[in-house]
Amino acid sequence: MENPEESLASEQVPRPPERGLLHVWHSAGHNKQLCPERVLLSRPVLQVSLGEHHGLLLAQGGQVYSFGELLWRDLSIPVSAPVPEVSLLGKMVVRVAAGGFHCGALNEQGSVYMWGENTAGQCGQTEKGTVTNLTVPDPCPVSVVDSEVVPPVVVRVVDLACGREHSLALSAKNELWAWGSGCQLGLVTSTFPVGKPQKVEHLAGRHVIQVACGAYHSLALVRSLPPQDYNTQNAPKKKERGQSPHCSVTEREELPAVEDAHYCPLGVELTEVMKGETSPQVRGPRQRLRAGGMSLSSSPGSEDSKSNTKDTKLESEGHTDNAMQTDSSPKVHLLSGWRTNKNLSDELELQNLFEKLSDQSLDKRDTDSLSSHTSDDSCVSSTPSTDLLTSSYKDDSNTKRQTPNNSGMSGSHSSSPVCLDEVRLCLEKEKSALQGLKSSSLTNIHQKGKTAASRRRSLPGTPTHGSPRRRHPCACRPSSAGGAPAAAPEEAEDGLPSLETEVWSWGRGSEGQLGHGDQLARLQPLCIKSLTGEEVIKVSAGSHHSLALTAQCQVYSWGSNMFGQLGHLNSPVTVPQQTKLSDGLRVWDLSAGQSHSLLLADGDYVQPVLLYCGQQQEPMSVQTERLLQSHSSSQRSPKRVESYTVIPTLLPFCIEMGYVSSVCSGGQSCAVLADHNVMGFISAIHELASRERHFYCWCSSVRKILLTPLRYRESVCPVLGEQCTHLFFSLCESFVQLSTLIGRHATALTYFLHNVQGWDVTILPLLTHTEYFMGIYKKYCYSVGDFQVMGGFQPLHKLSVESLGFQQALLTQLSVSDQSVSGDVDLVSMLYWPLQQLHQYSRALLKLAACYDVLTVEYQSLDQGHKNYEALSSSLLRRKNEAETTFLFWKTHSGKTTECLRLPRRRVVCESSNRSLTLQNAGRFSNHWFILFNDALVHTQGTIPSQSFFSTHHIYPLTCLWVKPVTEDGSGLHALKITCPEESFTLVASTPEEKNKWLRSLNQAVDQVLGGGGQGSSPAMTRTASYMFTAEERFKDAHYTGSWLAGRVHGRGTMKWPDGRLYKGNFKNGLEDGYGECVIPNKLLNKADTYQGQWREGKIHGFGKYKYASGEVYEGCFCDGQRHGYGMLSSGKLAKTSSSVFIGQWVHDTKTGYGVYDDITRGEKYMGMWLDDQRYGNAVVITQHGVYFEGTFRENKMSGPGLLVSDDDTIFHGEFSDDWTISGKGVLSMPNGDSLDGQFSGEWSSGLKVVGTYTKPGTDEPMSKERNGLNRLDKYAVPADQRWICVFDECWSRLGCDAAGRGERTTAWENIAVTITTARRQSPDLSRSQTKVLECLEFIPQYGDPVTTANYDNIRRYLTKACETPYHPLGWLVETLVTAYRMTYVGVGSNRRLLRQAVQEVQAYITHFYSIVRFLFPGLPEDGSVLQEAPTSPSKSRHSSYKAGQGSAVVVSASSLLLPLLLPRLYPPLFTLYSLQEEQEEAQYWERILRLNKQPDQSLLGFLGVQEKFWPLWMSILGEKKQIVSSSKDACFVSAVETLQQISTRFTPSDKLMVIQKTFEELTLEVKPLLDCDFLWCMDDLFPLFLYVVLRARIRNLGAEVSLIEDLMDPNIQHGELGLMFTTLKACYIQIQHETNM
Repeated sequence: MENPEESLASEQVPRPPERGLLHVWHSAGHNKQLCPERVLLSRPVLQVSLGEHHGLLLAQGGQVYSFGELLWRDLSIPVSAPVPEVSLLGKMVVRVAAGGFHCGALNEQGSVYMWGENTAGQCGQTEKGTVTNLTVPDPCPVSVVDSEVVPPVVVRVVDLACGREHSLALSAKNELWAWGSGCQLGLVTSTFPVGKPQKVEHLAGRHVIQVACGAYHSLALVRSLPPQDYNTQNAPKKKERGQSPHCSVTEREELPAVEDAHYCPLGVELTEVMKGETSPQVRGPRQRLRAGGMSLSSSPGSEDSKSNTKDTKLESEGHTDNAMQTDSSPKVHLLSGWRTNKNLSDELELQNLFEKLSDQSLDKRDTDSLSSHTSDDSCVSSTPSTDLLTSSYKDDSNTKRQTPNNSGMSGSHSSSPVCLDEVRLCLEKEKSALQGLKSSSLTNIHQKGKTAASRRRSLPGTPTHGSPRRRHPCACRPSSAGGAPAAAPEEAEDGLPSLETEVWSWGRGSEGQLGHGDQLARLQPLCIKSLTGEEVIKVSAGSHHSLALTAQCQVYSWGSNMFGQLGHLNSPVTVPQQTKLSDGLRVWDLSAGQSHSLLLADGDYVQPVLLYCGQQQEPMSVQTERLLQSHSSSQRSPKRVESYTVIPTLLPFCIEMGYVSSVCSGGQSCAVLADHNVMGFISAIHELASRERHFYCWCSSVRKILLTPLRYRESVCPVLGEQCTHLFFSLCESFVQLSTLIGRHATALTYFLHNVQGWDVTILPLLTHTEYFMGIYKKYCYSVGDFQVMGGFQPLHKLSVESLGFQQALLTQLSVSDQSVSGDVDLVSMLYWPLQQLHQYSRALLKLAACYDVLTVEYQSLDQGHKNYEALSSSLLRRKNEAETTFLFWKTHSGKTTECLRLPRRRVVCESSNRSLTLQNAGRFSNHWFILFNDALVHTQGTIPSQSFFSTHHIYPLTCLWVKPVTEDGSGLHALKITCPEESFTLVASTPEEKNKWLRSLNQAVDQVLGGGGQGSSPAMTRTASYMFTAEERFKDAHYTGSWLAGRVHGRGTMKWPDGRLYKGNFKNGLEDGYGECVIPNKLLNKADTYQGQWREGKIHGFGKYKYASGEVYEGCFCDGQRHGYGMLSSGKLAKTSSSVFIGQWVHDTKTGYGVYDDITRGEKYMGMWLDDQRYGNAVVITQHGVYFEGTFRENKMSGPGLLVSDDDTIFHGEFSDDWTISGKGVLSMPNGDSLDGQFSGEWSSGLKVVGTYTKPGTDEPMSKERNGLNRLDKYAVPADQRWICVFDECWSRLGCDAAGRGERTTAWENIAVTITTARRQSPDLSRSQTKVLECLEFIPQYGDPVTTANYDNIRRYLTKACETPYHPLGWLVETLVTAYRMTYVGVGSNRRLLRQAVQEVQAYITHFYSIVRFLFPGLPEDGSVLQEAPTSPSKSRHSSYKAGQGSAVVVSASSLLLPLLLPRLYPPLFTLYSLQEEQEEAQYWERILRLNKQPDQSLLGFLGVQEKFWPLWMSILGEKKQIVSSSKDACFVSAVETLQQISTRFTPSDKLMVIQKTFEELTLEVKPLLDCDFLWCMDDLFPLFLYVVLRARIRNLGAEVSLIEDLMDPNIQHGELGLMFTTLKACYIQIQHETNM
């Protein structure tokens, strides 16, 4: 993105840039004498980093420049003319870092380059175990590789930091890597230097945001762990305080703290480990470089430490403290307490010692090295006394002036042991006097009042498990414009910086720079507990002090305070203390140097100001005078030299620099990056950020002074009341959320200002997180308004006056409104004041938009953001006014009768207390008062508005209110008609203006409550809303949620009754209509009835499934809430005493008509007529023992003439009475033909009494009698064409016909299309193929055209698709018929005596089905008719004539059209019946098949009489011809045999006949090669050959196959070619079965 400034200053113009202007100056000079030097470059400077005596610049384009004392090249480059790093050209560097005496750079691919001094391996060029490359003159790549993964991967680095002897790198995964020497690396190692980057394992799993390096210590800003990952030892205390584990850090820090013990973490003493990194051999190169004429301050520990190899003991008044141990291994120990009875009488001697040290010792050696040598090697050094040694932190120019010839003095830099003992003795004495009776812990004793939530969340030395990084993938850092990420889980994805941070430190701590309350070194990172919860957003490390910047613009400092660089005089300096700042200054950037601190702050103007504290050069006379004053003063430490500023002071020259965006310090130098205000762009950005920081500071103060103390005050609930207390808590919560958002936004803007190169305004959080901002502001505005409406501010103000006490004055300073005479704080105005920030957002975005062309993306984005925030500001201002108006309304109309209407979210829109609106036809003395709220219209009666009294009232929710103006009819009434779900009424306005006012207000309120813009347009008549019925009888007390139309439930919805009833489905005009699901509780059985199906006009009507609480399930048709038509009722389960299934016809909730009842418990199946739930009429009964009954039923009992057939074919035909009891005349026929005629009585199962004649037939008539007995079956059965009429009636009904064939054909097709479309839309689980089928069926075919041979196949294909889906009426018909058929003929119904009925039933199905098809396609001819040829065009006459001459006529039959649709589904039960019927004959047939198939082919062919000319001589096996010999078996006519075997895999007679035809064709093809000429089959030749094929085919149940084809084949083909072929097959079966010669 091209910034607006870049468009103004093109690179082609050789003028200095207007952004990224660099100013550098020496920090030790006097403020009035400082003169910053401008670094002139042709392109903007993006970043600057300063070392001890050198610096690095990063310019636009990724170019790197160096200046200062470049020791590794023996060069001295002035600041005004930096030199480029040629070897980095083209590397696209994005980050630079300057250490004490080395440099680092980072390119956009995440690769690291290092150069400079490498004596401690800080450049990453030292091989392990060796010392090479003491200097690296040019940038060299440093490979950061994660070797823990397989295969090892190169780590992408995003940030660098360098100290004197170490370097740190932050990876893209927010992990820390280190190399170099010293405990400041934080690595678990004792071998130095560390040449290759290694991961800091102690911070593994933590999200590191930023790192900073001091001379010999390191700082890291780390995201806090989520609340659930806090250390378990803190959990009980949180519970005791009642603190929510999810509250933010900003809220936790203000909770009442629990008294906690002092915490003093263990330190370590460095001995042998430090020797390895401070050997004279390593330090040699720097000494050699100094001999070239440059005076530099070497790092601490650079001197020979031989004089310190002995144990040094400090003895004072009998107390011995082993403070320093130099054993071969490091020692871990607790610090001993200082004695309190030290004598301070010899102050003059101490002053002499100070002069001696400052005038003599420091003249001969490096000032910095003495301090570090004495303090770093001694773990016991009190904080105030340390300044005596570190007072040598004067600028190096002074040292250079005093010791011009200090080359080659590396061996004389160490003090004698005696001198060191003297110094330490004095240190101990002064420390004892200053400490007095303090605790033995060096931690500030007042720090124990901190909240427990701010304690460290990781124990020292214990790695933190888990990976917060996985929970917080967003990884913005302070060095980037986007800022740091959020810490809380709900904020992990929003991309805003986190305020929940911790500061970790490690390394040397002799000056307290680690902030742990002591001066011990730390080998591994340790969390600074006092900064947890302080919302630190940036850290900076000087040589021996540290700084931390919080989101509230406060600065915390700790460590060396020799020159006042901490900005305060608080004690101790070993823990973070707040820097003293002038009122109105808000720091938003900082940097720490060697002995100074530089702060960037907001002042009274938009332009930032610079603040400085630390070393400051003054004339020698002033220094001498102050030194003499220090001799005579007993109130001031004699060690301090007053050549510094303690409180940060303003640098006046900063105004001339422009808009400073960042500051940098290093060594004794300072640098800033500034921008000129081009087109107001820079000032607009700074103004936005400054206002947001100011706003966050204000929010933090309000939360700390007002909200938090009141929230946790015990008397808040009694004073505010329960409801207002909840609202106040909600207000506090929303204020905390808003405050947190503002703090994170302010931090993001601060980071945005730091990143000069990334100023892409389209990524401003105001534009990328618009919805988030608007949601937080809306929630806050509503919470304040709700609290105001309920009158909570008055008691809250009273409570604040009683509770805050002296803080009331502080609260008054935060007030934003004009104060009354009493000086009370206006809490309403104060808490509404944050809303004004929205207008500031809009104003700032408008200013930024003015800097761009209107066609650019930036302008469009900024302009849209401006409009959004301005619209929100106006909207929330209206909400504020509504809340104030509503509060005044309730205040005016206060009383118990109105309190019931007072709700937090309810706002007054208008009311008719002035009698502007009344009810039509109201009584003369009645009073009506209408109040329009934002959610309801309230009608009160018997009202005295002035006294707020009414007798009754009614509330009409606006979501279910329809308003319509009544047309003027000349009566002069200005009326509005109000429609509600349970009543309608007319309102009369006093004037046309009042009518329009109320109409507009009502429409706006209704539109707004429905989610519209509330612009006054008429709301839609259809809507979705919830309503509780109270008066309507049908829906009384029911709660409805769903669609409405003009005051009635209409569309999909859910109705719930208090008694548990539930309806979920479609409504129409206020009643259930269409598909719906209902639940009706059954209190007796403690279960519920459920129904899923169709409804009409509030009643169950149509097809559905009803599950009763008793366990019964009915699936079928309903009419007016009763079972009517076809239906199937399943009663109970198999495990219960009674289990049965009924399928058949119902009339008015009773079984009436034909039906099948399967009594599973008794093993009986009834197939017959019913009347009023009783068996009545002709019927057939089958038992599980194979007994077949047939007769007439009366009142559930079989009586009168009937037929009984036993399993052994014994037949009784006679009179029955009392259900299966034989009583009366009858004939008993035996299977052998014998018969018994007479009087019978008794039961068949228990025995019969007979009085009659026994007849034995002659030898010539047994078959005829048996045939006559069998022919008597079906005499009493229900005719097939009268069965299942209810199923076909339901299909006609679905087509829209009142009866069979009575209806409009157009209506039928429309019903089909609507049914298919509704099913497709309401069935989301359909497969792709099902969806395609439904889409095809939605189109209505050309049903009115005459059916010809051309379009007959189209009808066939349509019927095939229709029968595939149950959503089509024909598909439902087929599915239901199949269910009924299987229920009849499966199980007990699988009896061979039902075969004839089963076949007739299939034929009846075809007849009824064909009548429906002919109704839909009237062009179809009658069954058995011939189709006409389609008319052809002249162009096709030649083709048509050929086809007519060659083809045959197409005969349409119902069986050929519909059997392929039905029979495959009915085939299993039907074929089973055929198999049972032919069981005896089949046994004979199969016995002969098995016996004859044992013969070889030629033997069998000869036995069957096949002529030898038809015998095959060769057979083909896998393409190879082999001769057939006499022993060959199953080798002849193989193709014909395999073809005939396929007859068992076909379902319809036509398909089976095609298999037979194909078999004859295959037989002919195999015979042709054996004959020389053409031939014609004769039956004498064909029959034996086909008989051979049938024998070899070995078809099981061939008799059943033959019978099925014979019964159901199309009669039109019986006498044709196919009929002749079928007769041949039948003859073969009979021949095999009955041929005795075989």
